[in-house]
Amino acid sequence: MDIVALVNKFGFPIVAAFGLGYFVYYVWTWVTQEIKPVTSEASKVLIALIDRIRMLDNDLIRLNQKVNVILSLKDKEDDVHKKNIDPIS
Repeated sequence: MDIVALVNKFGFPIVAAFGLGYFVYYVWTWVTQEIKPVTSEASKVLIALIDRIRMLDNDLIRLNQKVNVILSLKDKEDDVHKKNIDPIS
């Protein structure tokens, strides 16, 4: 049967409801079969990247702390050398 005969026999709202129902079924199967596996894999990759970023952030924090300690020790050493060289000040 063609669509015109179906509309004449059942009416437009019934045919439109079945058409929209088929459309929803088609989209649902397409999403669950093709899109969902891809997003699952992408989320695994995203979690791995977030973990790497956190590790790099922790490394940068540690490195910054080490640099600050070294700079403060160097400042203290410079102060000691200035006191030994220039007794007037």
